[in-house]
Amino acid sequence: MLATRSTRALCSKTMPRLASHNLRPICGVLLNKTPSYRRDFTFTPVLRSMKRTPELRIQLESEYTLAEPAWSHPVYTKDQMELIKIEHRKCATWSDYVALAAVRLLRWGFDFATGYKHDHAVALGKKDPKAAAKKYSMSEEKWLTRLIFLESVAGVPGMVGGMVRHLQSLRVLRRDNGWIGTLLEESQNERMHLLTFLKFREPGLFMRTMLLGAQGVFFNLFFMCYLVSPKTCHRFVGYLEEEAVITYTRTIADLEAGKLPKWENMEAPQIAKDYFGLQPGHDYVKDLLMVVRADEAKHREVNHTLANLEQKIDPNPFAAQWPQGMPRPSKGLEWTKGTGWERGELAEIASKVEPKAPIAA
Repeated sequence: MLATRSTRALCSKTMPRLASHNLRPICGVLLNKTPSYRRDFTFTPVLRSMKRTPELRIQLESEYTLAEPAWSHPVYTKDQMELIKIEHRKCATWSDYVALAAVRLLRWGFDFATGYKHDHAVALGKKDPKAAAKKYSMSEEKWLTRLIFLESVAGVPGMVGGMVRHLQSLRVLRRDNGWIGTLLEESQNERMHLLTFLKFREPGLFMRTMLLGAQGVFFNLFFMCYLVSPKTCHRFVGYLEEEAVITYTRTIADLEAGKLPKWENMEAPQIAKDYFGLQPGHDYVKDLLMVVRADEAKHREVNHTLANLEQKIDPNPFAAQWPQGMPRPSKGLEWTKGTGWERGELAEIASKVEPKAPIAA
């Protein structure tokens, strides 16, 4: 009895201090108990493995990317960006009317959600200081709300179109004639616009909820429509980009009219300098808005052009290798057509000089 009590006392004092699980069953044998290998979580320290997952320490060269981007942004000259103007393509088919009606409905909801109401005098280039005191005048915060909402939606169509055509290429076992890359590049470009404007302002919970709902609804609707009529969807995006060019033109007009004093001498975020290639002295907010407007004008041209083509058989003219020195579709602003290139025009250009066949998946 004494030996048992002594053993129990010794084991009770020693047990918490034992560092090895292999020694604990010995006390159980001395006490005539079945050894238990279950860890007592009340007082036994957890023995963690010395092999931990190493921390990934990578210092990016910038906020944009470390390596060479998959799609480098073209460099626009000041003269090219100043030639960008508001243009509208007239409807020619029932598909065009459907696309335009959808854009106008979306624009109405977008204006209502962002509280947008613009001074038309400023948009026409006429300075009106009294307009700044009106309740509906657009401030920097209101413009950011509108631009963030716009870019969060604008990045959806290119991704949907590229995804659908990618899956179709895998399904039918044939090439896509170069459409996928252009559509995904457009989506990436719109996302970089969004990331740039987020450096000016972080949206609150309410706006994030609105963005979540808008993306969920718009993505699914656009996906279903693209399966039915991709031509109508590209025309829709073309008209949507027309509205984007109008929005950025009015933003620049407000800035030049002195209605956005916080942005007059503000430099663009570093992410914009890296992605757009803004040079010192030409890296202010106005320069940023000019570049973004030029991007939207290029998207307007691309989607109107794609809507003019035969969706299943025509190659993407913006991925083709055209001879230099002649009007042609391109990634830059050397030759632009706000209403898009007609299929007949492209056929005429191709008939004059045979371009090399594009190597595109």
